[in-house]
Amino acid sequence: MPYPAAILLDLDDTIVAFDSVADTCWRSLCNRYAHEAGETPDRLFAAISRTRQWYWSDPDRHRVGRRDLRGARQCIVSQAFVELGLRHADIVRQLVEDYSAERLQLVAPFPGAIETLKELQNQGVALALVTNGDAAGQRAKIERFELLKYFSCVVIEEEFGTGKPDEGVFQHALKSIGQNPEDAWMIGNSLEFDIAPALKLGMQGVLIDPEHSARTEAPHAPEYVTVSTLAGIREIFHS
Repeated sequence: MPYPAAILLDLDDTIVAFDSVADTCWRSLCNRYAHEAGETPDRLFAAISRTRQWYWSDPDRHRVGRRDLRGARQCIVSQAFVELGLRHADIVRQLVEDYSAERLQLVAPFPGAIETLKELQNQGVALALVTNGDAAGQRAKIERFELLKYFSCVVIEEEFGTGKPDEGVFQHALKSIGQNPEDAWMIGNSLEFDIAPALKLGMQGVLIDPEHSARTEAPHAPEYVTVSTLAGIREIFHS
């Protein structure tokens, strides 16, 4: 398969591990703080998992929370403590502080991700980064892993004023790199935020799906390609 003229890429859990390291970090903090709070690590972790699911399931909370992750985490842990009948505001604050700091240390590019970006750039593919979230947090990741040099355009939700799945995000990125939707791919890990809007615009969608679960969830959407990792798209071109 020939390389496309352009590729738009998501950042979190496409290029760098972000949500995929959350459970590891929450579990570690629950092991550290549960007994001090008067609970078991397993029960505290289960309560936080439930409140995380509740919090992020609402579109309005999701939109607010992804721009203020610290505030979202404060709400999640506070709600979990209320559910368990715990009253330790000081422990909630410290748990959230430690989680925010330690999770950043776990964030890293997926194996082969940087090499894939280099290959695409060397092949003359115009690259744009389109990511939801707050400007400071996303810019910090971009700078930390020296990603800016691979992209002709970076669109961050807080800076742009709206985020995916708003089709305007994709249209802006394509216009910035001078490409048409039919000549471009969108690579991301979310059917809702990355793939569906790209397909509507006439782009080719490539879903990052390590668990290979999306096909059973959306058998009605055969237009997109599924790979396990970003590095997996290299097999598409080299097969």
